Amino acid sequence: MRRPLLRAGLLACLATALLPAFPSSAHDFRAGDLVINHPWSRAVGARAPTAAGYMSIVNRGSAPDRLISAETPMAESVEAHEMSMTDGVMRMRPMPEGIRLPPGGTAWLRPGGMHLMLVGPTRAFVPGERVPLTLRFERAGAVTVELEVATAGARAPAGEHRGD
Repeated sequence: MRRPLLRAGLLACLATALLPAFPSSAHDFRAGDLVINHPWSRAVGARAPTAAGYMSIVNRGSAPDRLISAETPMAESVEAHEMSMTDGVMRMRPMPEGIRLPPGGTAWLRPGGMHLMLVGPTRAFVPGERVPLTLRFERAGAVTVELEVATAGARAPAGEHRGD
């Protein structure tokens, strides 16, 4: 009677010990010292002029880095943009210098703030599909991630902690 309980206890301990070895989300990506957490986009129609890419980028290194460009086969171009409120008016401006990633810092790309603008999507983005996106960093180099497509009005993908 004790052996099955002991065996179950050992298996539970082993499973718990191994959990940190596996990412908490199968939708995280790495490039050098950078961790790109849960990249996503909203659904858009076939004739939408733009779509947006959101994610967080954590710099776990001791040196700064910078997102300098991005591209996808599913849009004509990709630009880094920042939204801000000025005198009660929401403004969006391009970030031609890219997105700075200080050592130990996190860049939050999310609705209403910094984001990647996918200009001229080549087709509709459908909820549940994934859009390939290659990010180019000054130090870490290039990494291809997948934007998980959420519903059109989503503020964050389902189950995602936004870090607010």
